[in-house]
Amino acid sequence: MSGARVNWPALMRAGLRGLNLRPAEFWALTPAELELMLGRGGTVAPLARARLETLLAAYPDGVGEGGPGRKRKETGHGTVG
Repeated sequence: MSGARVNWPALMRAGLRGLNLRPAEFWALTPAELELMLGRGGTVAPLARARLETLLAAYPDGVGEGGPGRKRKETGHGTVG
């Protein structure tokens, strides 16, 4: 939506009628959030396996503060670093 004029009547119809938002809910959204709810935008591709492998190589488990020997504590909701 950046750089383009916003068609507020169309967005209001889509939000209030199409998504059944209340006016306060509609006006609390950013244009980007509204576009996402309407199924537009969201052009970021999901994380592919190759990118995951690159990240795993760059940030391996066991290196740095969270490495071996670090004490872990039980929270009642699972173990937390």
